Amino acid sequence: MLLVTIDPSGSGYKREQLAAPYQQLLARLQAIPGVRSASISGCTPIQGCGSGSRHLIAEGHLEAPEQRQRPAISFVAPAYFETLGIPLLAGRDFSLRDVGRPRVAIVSAAVARHFFAGVNPIGRHITIVHDPLPFPFGDDRPYEIIGLAGDVKPVELHDPPYPTIYFNMFQENHLFDQFELRTSADPAAMAGTVRRVVGDVLKTAPVTRVKMLSEQVDSAIVPERLIATLSEFFGALGAVLAGIGLYGLLAYSVARRTNEIGIRMALGATTGDVSRLVLGDAIGMLCAGFVLGAFMVLWGRPLAAGLVQDLKPESSGPMALARSEEHTSELQSLR
Repeated sequence: MLLVTIDPSGSGYKREQLAAPYQQLLARLQAIPGVRSASISGCTPIQGCGSGSRHLIAEGHLEAPEQRQRPAISFVAPAYFETLGIPLLAGRDFSLRDVGRPRVAIVSAAVARHFFAGVNPIGRHITIVHDPLPFPFGDDRPYEIIGLAGDVKPVELHDPPYPTIYFNMFQENHLFDQFELRTSADPAAMAGTVRRVVGDVLKTAPVTRVKMLSEQVDSAIVPERLIATLSEFFGALGAVLAGIGLYGLLAYSVARRTNEIGIRMALGATTGDVSRLVLGDAIGMLCAGFVLGAFMVLWGRPLAAGLVQDLKPESSGPMALARSEEHTSELQSLR
């Protein structure tokens, strides 16, 4: 995944005139060898898309004003979900043929669960209202839901999936400047080709930033990586200290029994007998440690699960399978 941001301010086009050049640029980018798909958006999931004071009114769903959800709004180009790897659970993607037709939208599964619980949202209508003015350009015409997309993380990976509504930026003529390319080759090696293609189509619109989506994700989990590294270090340090302590204890025990061992050998004990005597004591301590450690692990599982969000003690096994089947049946009912 390659993220390419351009600056069209010096291109000679007004913002509302960029639709045709951007569509041409998309076609050229998709034709680059090694590019599987390309799209445009205002933000990627980890960047987060704002909601502001907009709230959603859904057909057939009544709720008090204080309970209204304020979903995130994202303007995207066709093939956005394919490019970002966000599954389309039902319906269809945006198309350039939507331009000039009745307005359409794609909603996330979180929106469907809240406003259309147990009902297929495809074909239903929603209205985005801005307090106190309508959104986005002064009218409150409804949008028809044509697709249901999977949930994504908004900004923080710890946050639950946020309700998100996607609009076709070309239909709304509400354009953004971040191009996303999914490649089958090394995306970093394609940056030069992408810059040349942008220069051919928009000669005076420079590329201001090129980065990989993985870098964006990595920057979002810096605290988690730091905690994991520190935990790994202190865990290894604890293991080394435990080993040193065990060695010291055994060495001290053997030193205290030097006279006993000498008497045993004087009475005919062999080196193997003495080794079995010492190792038997060590194995006894290890077995006691394993038993006590296993008990503490079982006792501490709920505590460990509470320290890391979304980590459950039964994250694998029959209970996880049951939850997976329940989730699958929920998606099938939405479809």
